[in-house]
Amino acid sequence: MNQERNGNDGEEMDQSRLVVQEQDLHDHLFNEKIDYVFKVVVIGDSAVGKSQILSRFTKNEFCFDSKSTIGVEFQTRTVSIKSKVIKAQIWDTAGQERYRAVTSAYYRGALGAMLVYDITKRPTFDHVARWVEELRAHADNSIVIMLIGNKADLVDLRTVPTEDAVEFAENQGLFFFETSALNGDNVDAAFFKLLEEIYNVVSKKSLDSSGNNGIYKPSGTSDGGSFKGLKIDVISSADFEVSEMKKSSSCSC
Repeated sequence: MNQERNGNDGEEMDQSRLVVQEQDLHDHLFNEKIDYVFKVVVIGDSAVGKSQILSRFTKNEFCFDSKSTIGVEFQTRTVSIKSKVIKAQIWDTAGQERYRAVTSAYYRGALGAMLVYDITKRPTFDHVARWVEELRAHADNSIVIMLIGNKADLVDLRTVPTEDAVEFAENQGLFFFETSALNGDNVDAAFFKLLEEIYNVVSKKSLDSSGNNGIYKPSGTSDGGSFKGLKIDVISSADFEVSEMKKSSSCSC
C-alpha cells in the first residue's frame, strides 16, 4: 500500500514539475515578444481591498488573512489586447497616511491608476476626491483613471449608492466599475478595460524609438501630449453593462 501511495505521489510530483516547466516555457516565450510595458498604480484608503483585487487579477487568489501593505509592492501579468502583448506592472500602494509621502513618488511614470473605495464604508468614498487630486498632481497628465467600488458582494452592507459613484466618475472624467475581489466579479473586466484605454492613449502618441523594445515613455520623459475626452464607461454591480456617458469638461484622462 505504501509503495502504491509513494508511486502515486511520484507521479503527481512529476506532473506538477511538468506543469511548472510548461508554464515557465510559456512565460519565457510570451515575454520575448512583449510589445508594451504599462505601469499601473492601485491607490485608495487602507483596507478597501487593493491588495486583494491585485491578487485576484494576477494570481486569481483571495487571501482571507491579508495584512496591510507596507510601503509599495508590485506584481505583473502579461495579457493580449488588440493583438498586442502587454505586460502590466501593477504597483500596490499603502493606504495609511504615514506612507503617503513615500507612495507619491511612485506615481511618476504611471500610465493608469485603479482608485479603490469600499462600498460598505462611506468615508473611503468621501476620500476619493482627495486621491484624485493627489494623483493628478504627481502623475502623467494623460493618465487613465479607473474608479473601483470594491466589495460589491456585500450588498446588505452597502453605504455608497452606485449612483453617487457614477455621478462622481462623470464629473471627474473617470471610468467606473464595481467589483468583488472575493468572488472575482468584474476584476478582470476592470483591469482589461483600463489596459485597453491606456493602449488607446499610447497608440496615439509617439513611441520611443531609441531601442527600448517598444516600452512606452510617458510625457515628461519624451515628447508626449495630453489626450483628453476619453469616453466614460460605467459598470454597475446590478447589470455589468457598459454605458457611454458624456465627457466632462474637466476630464484630464
